[in-house]
Amino acid sequence: MDRAPVTLSPGEWQVMEALWEGPKTLMELVRLLKERTGWAKSTVTTMVRRMEDKGLLAYRQEGRTKTFLPAVSREDAAAAETESLLRRAYHGSVGLLVNTLAQREALSRADIDELYAVLRKAEEELP
Repeated sequence: MDRAPVTLSPGEWQVMEALWEGPKTLMELVRLLKERTGWAKSTVTTMVRRMEDKGLLAYRQEGRTKTFLPAVSREDAAAAETESLLRRAYHGSVGLLVNTLAQREALSRADIDELYAVLRKAEEELP
């Protein structure tokens, strides 16, 4: 079954980052996100409930405690974010994105080598 593309708000990214590190109870999330973002318990609770409703989070019931885990992989979320950026900012053109990075001197020698390796692999996989 095809899922709709995953789109995360900046706040949802914060929650998902915490859960991609490993499953957590609500109180563990509250403590961690207070440390990282300064959010209050009510903010974290609301965010978790909304993300659960959207199908972004799952949970295991352990007695009276829910342990939350991501229902979306980091890879799927990153791919959707990348595709969205390409569509919005670069009209779907990977070349335009890479050109922008190259013109702004944002690519290191290691980045360029990595791009060549990715392109060689993609070329080998073409029919």
